[in-house]
Amino acid sequence: MSITENLLKIKSKLPQNIALVAVSKTKPVSDLLEAYDTGQRIFGENKIQEMASKHDEMPKDIEWHMIGHIQRNKVKYMAPFVSLIHAVDSLRLLAEINKQALKNNRVIDCLLQVKIASEESKFGLSENEVLDLLTSEEIKNFQNIKIVGLMGMATFTDNQEQLQKEFEMLKYIFDNLIYLKSDNCNLKTLSMGMSNDYPIAIKNGSTMIRVGSSIFGKRTLA
Repeated sequence: MSITENLLKIKSKLPQNIALVAVSKTKPVSDLLEAYDTGQRIFGENKIQEMASKHDEMPKDIEWHMIGHIQRNKVKYMAPFVSLIHAVDSLRLLAEINKQALKNNRVIDCLLQVKIASEESKFGLSENEVLDLLTSEEIKNFQNIKIVGLMGMATFTDNQEQLQKEFEMLKYIFDNLIYLKSDNCNLKTLSMGMSNDYPIAIKNGSTMIRVGSSIFGKRTLA
């Protein structure tokens, strides 16, 4: 099926409260424009310079989400335009995002990444580390960021019980922390679920899913 057909099929089955991030990493602008013409406005990239290049070429009503692991020295390239940064996993990274947001006179929304997968290659904070970060003295000084939710990536597996367990864990952590509200923290978004597992994630409370191959087809590049 075409990108248009794939998108329409997915959106027809999504509850209205679910935000769909079209994961467009490695895909050409022509593919993104087809999705855009079908009504898609949120795109997710995992490399900052690729995202910045696409931002320059594409319509300016797009929400660009940074979904990959982030090097602090590259935050400055996306700070002028990025809408949401998904994979924040340290206070040092938050400090850099706040610094670059201030330079651009912006407040940048962020999600804290929680490690729920069994794979060692996956990044993320533990529940205690998230709590320590959100209640730290340092974060109170970050006036140009806002923590709007949590995100997590489940183990890449066909084991439905394991996926269920991991998504349940993240929802449990989210529910336990939702009471933490401040000028720069208001947890509303729970981002979990990708092409292979998003139906399970939605059943477990996800409000934002990241879908790539089910929209654009399988990738040929890493």
